[in-house]
Amino acid sequence: MPRPIWSGAISFGLVTIPIKVTNATEDRSISFRQVHLEDMGRIRYRKVCELDGQQLREDEIIKGYEVSKDTLVPVTDQDLEGMPLPTARAIDIVAFVPAGSIDPVRIGDSYYLEADGQVSAKPYKLLRQALERSSKVAVAKFALRGRERLGLLRVKGDALVLHAMHWPDEIRSPAELAPPPIEIGDSEVDGALALMDAMGQDDLSGYHDEYREALEQVIAAKAEGKALPPVEAPQPAGQVVDLMAALNASVAKARESRGEGEHATVHEMPEPKKTAKKAPAKKAAVGKKTAAGKKAAAKKAPGGRKPRAS
Repeated sequence: MPRPIWSGAISFGLVTIPIKVTNATEDRSISFRQVHLEDMGRIRYRKVCELDGQQLREDEIIKGYEVSKDTLVPVTDQDLEGMPLPTARAIDIVAFVPAGSIDPVRIGDSYYLEADGQVSAKPYKLLRQALERSSKVAVAKFALRGRERLGLLRVKGDALVLHAMHWPDEIRSPAELAPPPIEIGDSEVDGALALMDAMGQDDLSGYHDEYREALEQVIAAKAEGKALPPVEAPQPAGQVVDLMAALNASVAKARESRGEGEHATVHEMPEPKKTAKKAPAKKAAVGKKTAAGKKAAAKKAPGGRKPRAS
């Protein structure tokens, strides 16, 4: 279980819920050290004052804000701790909003909120069940790592999870990134929808970091003095000329990978042809002959021959 990185309380109106905050995610990427190519010696970074050239200890270093060129204002940890910030030790809920109203681009790091002690168990569960029943999320303010943040509280299983969010003025407008006006046909949209349906999945647990696995193989091979694993040449990305052809090929490939057959195409369905209803067969006239009828017909046939079946 990861160690808590912050402890405080959720402020829910006049209700206070003591909690501990832990990271909800972990970094599984492979990290490297910088070394000297010639002798593999580690590269070290030393914090040196540019005025007197002295190497400094951590307790000799403070923060400084540059108000103008060559003018710095010192800011100590005591200055930051003494700020009149109500969210210094509290996650202050300020609003409840529909879950779908939050733009995903605003969501950042995620944290689990753990009830801190038996006294917080009941209000913690009360808030969780209220959020779950209302299908809403809570918007809150909190301070973490030297800055105030906007947060999003939601239900995940039996626990509460807190997502750090960007402030509205931190989100850049995508207006200048929009492509020029272009016409899209209904058949192309239908093709894209068919591809989305063919690629639909309910469980994403099977996906994993293939780059990290390949990197682990490279490191293991070099550590054991073995040859590096072979690398397949990447296929060049071709320019899409026929959009419908690309959609058809994509749908076929997606369905083939799911075992649904490879002959899948996307096209406009023709109108069904109107066919005339067939008249019911006259069973009385062309029905099966009875045994007595067959004998009577045999007597009437010339030469004793059996009549041909009609």
